Amino acid sequence: MKKIYRHTGSLLLLAALAAGMPACSDFLTEDPKGQMTTGGFFTGKEDLDASLNALYSVIAVSQGQNNYCGTNFLAGDDISTHPASNKQPLREHDQYSVTDNNSWLVSMWEQRYKVIKAANFIINNAARTPGVAEETIRQAIAQAHYWRAYSYFYLVTTWGEVPVMLEEEINYEAPLSSVEDIYALIVSDLKTAEEGCLVMYTSEPYARNGVNIAVSRGAVQATLSYVYMCMAGWPLNKGAEYYRLAADKAEEVIDGAEDGTYYYRLLDDFSQVHSMAYNANNPEVILGIYYNRDRTAQAIPQTDVLQDMMQNGWGDTNGEIKFWKDFPDGPRKEATYFPKVMLTDGELHDWWYDTDPPSREVVAPVFMKSVESPERGTEFDYTNPQILSSNGEKTVQVIRLAQVYCWFAEATGRAGEVTTKAVEMLNRVRNRADGKASNLYTTAMTPEELAEAGYNEHGWEIAGYYWGGLASRARDMFRMYRFKEHFEFRKQNPEIEVAPGVFRKEAVPVTGSWDDSRMYSPYPYEDAILNPNLHR
Repeated sequence: MKKIYRHTGSLLLLAALAAGMPACSDFLTEDPKGQMTTGGFFTGKEDLDASLNALYSVIAVSQGQNNYCGTNFLAGDDISTHPASNKQPLREHDQYSVTDNNSWLVSMWEQRYKVIKAANFIINNAARTPGVAEETIRQAIAQAHYWRAYSYFYLVTTWGEVPVMLEEEINYEAPLSSVEDIYALIVSDLKTAEEGCLVMYTSEPYARNGVNIAVSRGAVQATLSYVYMCMAGWPLNKGAEYYRLAADKAEEVIDGAEDGTYYYRLLDDFSQVHSMAYNANNPEVILGIYYNRDRTAQAIPQTDVLQDMMQNGWGDTNGEIKFWKDFPDGPRKEATYFPKVMLTDGELHDWWYDTDPPSREVVAPVFMKSVESPERGTEFDYTNPQILSSNGEKTVQVIRLAQVYCWFAEATGRAGEVTTKAVEMLNRVRNRADGKASNLYTTAMTPEELAEAGYNEHGWEIAGYYWGGLASRARDMFRMYRFKEHFEFRKQNPEIEVAPGVFRKEAVPVTGSWDDSRMYSPYPYEDAILNPNLHR
């Protein structure tokens, strides 16, 4: 939603409201003279539109800080980082040893609460807008409920118990809400959003290029599916009942796509999923956040590209070696990782190539799916690299239909069933990944086999995707309580044969003993000073 409104004062007000954060004590003491109050807002349709524009602006900025908002995704077994000193904030997550002054973690906390504050402003005040149809107001409030739920989902899966803010005012002594209560709020918000969000929007700022820009009913249903899966797993462990709820919600999305209620469909080739050809109108994306490099700075193109490569990137993240090794060969793997890397010598090499002198950067497989060409609208070509722009245009893909297929299969299996439909959906994902009708999965599978197949296919579909999706490999591992297993593997750090006679191990060490405190991140230090309740 990038529509520009003439109601400048409204936008400034909303920006000020969104900027008032739990970590910023200045908000409490600033001089209020000359400022608009919430009581003077929502005087007509223009104000309502401006509030939504401001909310989506906050969302775009927060998700655009991709280095920060997905930092904890490095706890998954698909992503690692580099031993260089400037990667410390990322490396702490990779090592399951996060400090309370981790700068990127602090930013993630702040960004989530900024969105919550902007959402609360709409939820609590929009209903009084005069001269606006009740249905229009309901749709706006539904959008706000969704993004509040989305933000609390980030918070509860990263920190567990957190303060719940339902008003615009900051309460620095707010108590911690239990994980159970936070999930109850998330589900309640999503159900409200499901009632108010439309199946399809037809005009800007809600729709553009034939796809929904704002949250649609299908997006809410898909989100509910994954939330129920997380509630079924650790730490609530609600089990089969909630896996059934997850499967049912995923099926609603699938059925809507099958009967034409929703326009969602899988693209034919996995290479198209992150292609610039579908960047603005990808029919597989159920919910996305859309960027224009002229409007919002976003560094997605450079974060995964290494400094020693011709593209001259930042090398924030790379692939973990075992995950890359286990990744099934085919078009999906070729589009996920650089098949070859072009180093500054101008030659293509395998990532394990021994440079002379030894390379500082190339320590592991390099993700490719996020990279885009510096020339707007053209496809990235790893064999013809150019210096990349620091401002990207790639759509942040929050939820894709392929993910919903995987969730449906996994949730069906963990609910104790194997159905023809669940197997078919999973085969659709795998057939595209293989580039042929392999039909690997059958109804002869056990429920556990189906569940694990869905879990693994989802991991391969989203490998390396850490800049703002709803689900990640790390979140999958978290809900299945598999961090401990991975922690112990990384401690051992065995050599892995990456090519005949060539062995490599992870460059980032993992040390210490496991305890469940490593499942969550620590509360930011400065916020814990302000709020004495932010202690475990």
